[in-house]
Parts: sequence; structure tokens; C-alpha cells
Amino acid sequence: MTSATRGPRSLVWAGAAVSTVAVGLVLLMVLRPSAAAVPAAPAESSADVGFARDMSVHHQQAVEMSFIVRDRTKDEDVRRLAYDVINTQANQRGMMLGWLETWGRPRSSDRPPMEWMGHPVVPSDGSLMPGMATDTQLDRLRAAVGRDADVLFLRLMTVHHRAGAEMAQAAAGSAGTDEIRGLAAGMVRAQKSEISLMADMLKARGAKP
Repeated sequence: MTSATRGPRSLVWAGAAVSTVAVGLVLLMVLRPSAAAVPAAPAESSADVGFARDMSVHHQQAVEMSFIVRDRTKDEDVRRLAYDVINTQANQRGMMLGWLETWGRPRSSDRPPMEWMGHPVVPSDGSLMPGMATDTQLDRLRAAVGRDADVLFLRLMTVHHRAGAEMAQAAAGSAGTDEIRGLAAGMVRAQKSEISLMADMLKARGAKP
């Protein structure tokens, strides 16, 4: 049927179809982000990538120490703290590793730890970064029981948190992504709060930090 023989209803349907396609194309152009609107992944040498890598390792040891003491003490307050560290830091570690994958950056690197902060460190006795326990200290924690395990854990975790908070503070001020800045700032607040809690816990057990 030619356009000359089409009835009014056919013309209305044809016009509606054309309008629908046009609207769809406009919406697609509006909703689809342009290449310029998609933020570029942080550079390999950025604070974002360096922090995500280093803090993932830092958190991993905190989780390890918490599992060790959880199985070697009957002190409910210490076990509760260990449980909180395990859940919080394992979750944060998963977030950081996920961002690295999203950015197309490997989880590990040949770069020295904390190079992104301007002062790379040389690992010693298994301690890869400031605040991390050495292999010797971890062996002592594994061998300790009862109050000895509680006090050693609280002391090691206090040092661990202090260094972690300093690293997070640096990332909160120098990272380029909202994800890292927000997470790092939250870490600073949470770890400082736990440092204060652990100081009280040590005092209650007749021990010094």
C-alpha cells in the first residue's frame, strides 16, 4: 500500500512509531555516559592504588592476630574486640581489593611498601610496614595463653592501629578518589577509638600499653 492509499489511522501509527524511536535515541544519548564522563582509573603510582594495596596487607595481619587470640583466650571482652576487628577489617580489605580489580591494578606490586607516602620501607623479620608485628612477635602470640595472650594481643594491636591510622590519615588527605578518601577517613576515626578502648582494657588487666 502506497502512502497515497494509507488511511488516517495508518499514518497516525507510523508517526507514533517514528516518535517512539526518536525519544528512545534521545534517552539513550542522555543516559549513556560519555567517555569523558567516566572517571579514569587511578595511576599505578597514585596514593589510591598504593594505599589500597598496603592497607589490604596491613588489615590481613590484624585479622590473623585476632583469629589467633580468639582461640587462646576466655576473656569475653578480648574475644569481642577480636571479633570486631575480624569482621570490620576483613570487610574493608575486600572493598579495597575490589577497587583494585575495578581499576585494573594488580593486588601486589614490586614497589616497596608505603612508597606512595614518600618513604618506602624495608621489611624486617616479616614486618612489612610500620605497626605490623614481626614473625617473632606472632610466634609469641601463638604460644601465649590466658592473660598473657590478652595483654600481648592488646599491645600488638595498639601499635598496629596507630600505624594504620597514620597511613589512613595520609590517604585521606592525598587520595584522588572519593572511595579511598571516605574509607580512609573512617578508618582513622575507628582505629583511634579502638586505641583508646585498648588502653582502658590494658589498664583493667594491670598492664601498660
